[in-house]
Amino acid sequence: RAVSRRLACGDVEGRLEAIFGRVRAIQAKSGRFDMLLCVGNFFGSTSEAEWAEYRTGAKKAPIPTYVLGANNQDSLSYFPDVSGCELAENITYLGRRGVYSGCSGLQIAYLSGTEAQEQPAPAHSFSVKDVAELKTSLLSTPNFRGVDILLTSPWPRDVGTFANSAGEIDTKKCGSKLVSDLAASLKPRYHFAALEKAYYERLPYRNHMVLQETPQHVTRFIALADVGNTSKKKYLYAFSIVPMSSMDPTELVKQPQDVTENPYRTLRKEGPKSKAPLCAEEEPACQFFFDLNKHQGKKRPSDAKERGDSQAKQAKKPPQPMGPCWFCLASPEVEKHLVVSIGTHCYLALAKGGLSPDHVLILPIGHYQSVVDLSSEVLEEVTKYKAALKEFFRSKGKRYVLFERNYRSQHLQLQVVPVPLDLCTSEDIKEAFVAQAQEQQIELLEIPEHSDIAQVAQPGTPYFYVELDTGEKLFHRIRGRFPLQFGRCVLASEALLAQPQRADWRQCAAQRPEEAAQARAFRREFEPFDFSLRD
Repeated sequence: RAVSRRLACGDVEGRLEAIFGRVRAIQAKSGRFDMLLCVGNFFGSTSEAEWAEYRTGAKKAPIPTYVLGANNQDSLSYFPDVSGCELAENITYLGRRGVYSGCSGLQIAYLSGTEAQEQPAPAHSFSVKDVAELKTSLLSTPNFRGVDILLTSPWPRDVGTFANSAGEIDTKKCGSKLVSDLAASLKPRYHFAALEKAYYERLPYRNHMVLQETPQHVTRFIALADVGNTSKKKYLYAFSIVPMSSMDPTELVKQPQDVTENPYRTLRKEGPKSKAPLCAEEEPACQFFFDLNKHQGKKRPSDAKERGDSQAKQAKKPPQPMGPCWFCLASPEVEKHLVVSIGTHCYLALAKGGLSPDHVLILPIGHYQSVVDLSSEVLEEVTKYKAALKEFFRSKGKRYVLFERNYRSQHLQLQVVPVPLDLCTSEDIKEAFVAQAQEQQIELLEIPEHSDIAQVAQPGTPYFYVELDTGEKLFHRIRGRFPLQFGRCVLASEALLAQPQRADWRQCAAQRPEEAAQARAFRREFEPFDFSLRD
């Protein structure tokens, strides 16, 4: 198999001597590379003098160099042919959009420019049509599995979802939604971008839905800084790659340990958007992850048929409880003395008859039946509460175990139970759940820690799941009867907390003054970790 050695770099901004000097040094130390791929601004405001030496042949790039086109009006003049051309010896402009396939069989998809903010699109921008045509040219090929490399100048919007932090870059606001759509469809093994003067190597993400789709290869997104930046941020990235077409399929789809959920999951469901997003106040019907039109202003009549959802033909409000709900925060039934933190979309309350004084519940403020039903805003705040509780409990030498039973319940309750770190390991906890499940003929399956329940359970499906604060998860799809206190029983068992007498919450309920005192104490200790007090 032909292993290709490639270099990718961020914004050169006309610093040709700097980048080519660095390439020469790397090749002298590590051997020859096959090509240099440049994303972002190749030319800058001071390019002319240096560029003239390469354009005239007085100097030559030390390696075949492939660059993307202009990102602004000022640099358009450096690119005489919009469809791609040789700019100087060993320096090639790839073109506005397309696919470059070398003799090795490596497939490199590219899109020049930034996302157009007006119509018609300026020459240095790409439009919805550009992206659609590039996608069609590849997706229409037989047995298309993805491309080896994708080159864009802008970052894809939301690339940081489900991922490690991108530092000072807000991935919810930065970058292009069209690039996200392109990456979701083309499934590159490597995706390089620039323009933000930052280095960010995202954890690899999967391109399939766990337990629902055949495993596929992962994508690695890498954003590179500008060449020669004074902050010493990484601007050059070396990697070796075997063309997808030459790889053994089993090896290609191997999932690394740190793989995460796909950040563009909702895009993969929705397909390209044609309308601008509306805020929640404007579109109350768009409340759920399984709503394929989450960011669109109007529903398409066909969507209901595609989902088999007969009620989706008309926009409707989030479901309301059939009767009094003990957990909707606006309900008079709520025991408000147990509430210890209130966010924008969720709140935290001590569990009534908890397994321990710091056993808490994460609950949505509005009426949602399960995690699968949550809107993205609510789910995001659930994640923030989980992170805050992890930090809080770890500061006390504990780890949490979270579980949800979406069966014979009408309002989502995420039970969060702390367990002392020195009492048992995460493996002990998983083994205790699996052992008790087997005793009761319950099939508990471990699912990848970065996947989420919405991938393995459809809305309305009864299920039980356990999550450790490491992200590890066990899942059971309920098909018949299910013991209502199963989660508590396992945690209360001799194998874990060794308090079997507390398995039934009704045997543990305290008097209201005692509950209120426990809530005050928890609130006071949790305060330094409570993001809702700072947001």
